[in-house]
Amino acid sequence: MSNLPAGLKYAKTHEWARLEADGTVKVGISDHAQEALGDLVYLELPAVGRRVHAGEACAVVESVKAAADVNSPLSGEIVARNEALADAPERVNQSPYEAWLFAVRPDDIGEMDQLLDAEGYRTIAEE
Repeated sequence: MSNLPAGLKYAKTHEWARLEADGTVKVGISDHAQEALGDLVYLELPAVGRRVHAGEACAVVESVKAAADVNSPLSGEIVARNEALADAPERVNQSPYEAWLFAVRPDDIGEMDQLLDAEGYRTIAEE
């Protein structure tokens, strides 16, 4: 199975979430997801200020094989997007857990508890 850092939370839809010191949550796609998609060629990131609901599609990743929605794992407001990836989407393939896509300021940080830990995600990703 792919690399799964233990300090992150994971959605069943293959996004990861990392709580930052300032209370925001950075979001990216898992190593499993980037492997399945193949070489990424384009990212459509959500607008800063956009309100999102947990499970809502708010970004798109496109690869040489397919396009896929990226869902916000938490409800809240988009407060940042990783503009550096616009010209280098391949960084998601190279370092999926460093190449965050967007950051959300959650309405309820307790929603993090509804996400999977690394072992829980490993179980569903291997199905």
